Amino acid sequence: MSRPREHDQQLAQALLDAAERRIAADGVDALSLRAVAADAGTTTRAVYTLFGSKNALVGALGVRAMEYLGREVPASTPSDDPVADVVAAGLVFRGFALEHPALYSVAFHRASAAAWPLFRDAAAEAFGALQLWFEPLAAQGLLGDRTASAAALQFDALCEGIAWMELRGNPLRPDPESFWRSAVTALVTGFTSPPLPPSDPTRHRCAGIGSRLTADAPELDQPQHAGPRPVPDH
Repeated sequence: MSRPREHDQQLAQALLDAAERRIAADGVDALSLRAVAADAGTTTRAVYTLFGSKNALVGALGVRAMEYLGREVPASTPSDDPVADVVAAGLVFRGFALEHPALYSVAFHRASAAAWPLFRDAAAEAFGALQLWFEPLAAQGLLGDRTASAAALQFDALCEGIAWMELRGNPLRPDPESFWRSAVTALVTGFTSPPLPPSDPTRHRCAGIGSRLTADAPELDQPQHAGPRPVPDH
């Protein structure tokens, strides 16, 4: 007699919860199916039965991450200020990264070539939901020569970068939320600025740029961690 489907779904969720906790504590590379199964009160056989492989389990966490963002970003109520709405979406991304550092790591920072195809469709759906927040800006001519899709992609790149800086402990001054608000506002309001003229690449050197960027943040030069630091309880 087969197990009830509801039982399988509950066990799958328990295994995903356990895997998320393990990755938050030890990083993606150290993920052990034996430890995950033990944390969920089951065996590795159940992991293989429900997910098929370790990569599939990690891929399912990627789906969970994208479903969270696809659900939470549209949940915000649009206002008559599309710039403020996009800033609010940025803060939703920040909340996601802080509350679920393991999901952020899987989906954005250490997505493996084997796991990424398993949540690519979910990522596309989440990005489609994000793109809708840029349509009002496009309708008002506030994106310059960008499409809503291009603007959303630049927004996503900014949020991914700031989130990783915050998770690994880099100081965001004057405080993290103000930093996020300022950075996203600067990005969105800058969309209407004319593009810079082409520059002479021989005038720029990476060392000069890097030294300025890291002058107040020595952590930037440290090796990457296997995963984001666990977020302390508040």
